[in-house]
Amino acid sequence: MNFTRWSARLPGTQRRAAARADHGVPQRGESAVPAARAEHLPDESEPGGGIGVDELPVREVLDRIPALVALVHGPEHRIAYVNDAYVAAFGDRPVGEPAATALPELDELSLLPLLDQVLRSAKPRTVKSRRTAGGRSYTVTCTPLETAEGPGVLIFAADVTDHAEAAERLRTSERRQRETAVTLQRSLLPQELEEPDDLRIAATYQPGGTEAAVGGDWYDVITLGGGRTALVIGDVMGRGVRAAAVMGQLRTAVRAYARLDLPPHEVLQLLDGLAIEIDPQQIATCVYAVHDPNEGRLVYASAGHLPILVRDENGTIHRAEEPTGPPLGTGGWLHTSGSVPLGPGSTAVMYTDGLVERRDEDIDEGVAALEHALAGATGTPQVICDRLIRAAGVTADHDDDVAVLVLQHPARKGPDGERFRNAALELLGGVEAAPRARAFASGVLTSWRFAPELHDLGVLAASELVANSLQHGTPPMRLRLRRTDRRLIIEVTDGDDHLPRRRRAEPGDETGRGISIVATIASNWGSRRTPGGGKAVWCEFVLPDGTG
Repeated sequence: MNFTRWSARLPGTQRRAAARADHGVPQRGESAVPAARAEHLPDESEPGGGIGVDELPVREVLDRIPALVALVHGPEHRIAYVNDAYVAAFGDRPVGEPAATALPELDELSLLPLLDQVLRSAKPRTVKSRRTAGGRSYTVTCTPLETAEGPGVLIFAADVTDHAEAAERLRTSERRQRETAVTLQRSLLPQELEEPDDLRIAATYQPGGTEAAVGGDWYDVITLGGGRTALVIGDVMGRGVRAAAVMGQLRTAVRAYARLDLPPHEVLQLLDGLAIEIDPQQIATCVYAVHDPNEGRLVYASAGHLPILVRDENGTIHRAEEPTGPPLGTGGWLHTSGSVPLGPGSTAVMYTDGLVERRDEDIDEGVAALEHALAGATGTPQVICDRLIRAAGVTADHDDDVAVLVLQHPARKGPDGERFRNAALELLGGVEAAPRARAFASGVLTSWRFAPELHDLGVLAASELVANSLQHGTPPMRLRLRRTDRRLIIEVTDGDDHLPRRRRAEPGDETGRGISIVATIASNWGSRRTPGGGKAVWCEFVLPDGTG
């Protein structure tokens, strides 16, 4: 840019080509800033009736604009000119002095290296909202041009302090809103995971992005009693407080339905209807799974969610098949349950799409990458959670929420294995099965070295459950005793699906007291229907500290 040809275009003026022809090129003054073009007062009868842009004195224009303007030249950026606004902001500056000593404010704004770049490249550069020690903020444009002393740089600084302060207030407000939204989201998630006897579990939740609109990802762990555990992970579509609120309602409903001890697909059927009632426009994906240590399998149902991944004790990765229905809230679909092996030494991962979905690749590629990461991830569940998050490239500014639930079924050996024992007896025959069951329970509890009081309570509970099954159930019948490091579990299964209930027996009744006795002496009891049309009735006793 040739500074002698630089001029400001003011609103309401009209450039006239004839003015340039009439008035020639102005002479330079003593200053590095070219002298203004000679003013021409047009005849009032001329069209436009005002002064053209080419007739305006350049120095007068620069001195009157509110922006800060300075002109420097040469490799040391010696001062050639500063306008009145610059002087008002930083004080008078001596002409001819190098910018490094005479313009300390440029050093504050880190502009001295920028001036070198502009001179070398002969291209303009702009930096936005630089803050000085005095608290003012400026957006600065440095433009190369030719001066009487050689190549120079025109520095044009606009005061944007008000805009910068408004932007900072907005960022602070958004940050507070996000903190509030994340706090709401986290308050709706489990504050502390339940700890099943047979599983080690860890979970990670990371909100996506930096805006306030967190998503509706959730997870949960629910101990069902009898040694069984329900595991849930889901994702409400959309973002914001509405998605988080729907998530909270679904999570609460899952916990309530889980207490009914229903099969996974029936739980999803109930959730599907509830999701429609909560908000017909809102849908969610979900996986509900139940682990039974006696079976060594994870029984699950999926509503449009991503598949569970399981690494067995040999390191082989299994991807759960997808007996899946559509997402919750769509209605009109019968969900089904499937199962995947989860024996001792296995690790399973449940996750939301934020972990594996990327805009530039198919989601199946993300799941395959997660399988590869799981194959090499060892350690505790929390360590595996962290490693999977890192392997997926999830950072603080990730654009989607991520929830991961990792569960391990440890392979217990040695002294630890002695605290986890199983024993079972097939109940064959008629009423003679009752004394045989009592003898079996007594022998097992004695071999497990329980205290006499717990031994007697266990034998009584086993006797009452067997008697109830013999009277009201149908073959096949089985008595199972299981101990963990925390509790003794007694369970009787039979072929009848009628669930018992606790009732008050009248003084003259000869029956009806068995379940009441069990409920009185045990720490907990319950019943559920089993696949194939039968039922299981169980009770458990919490072991005293130091038992076993």
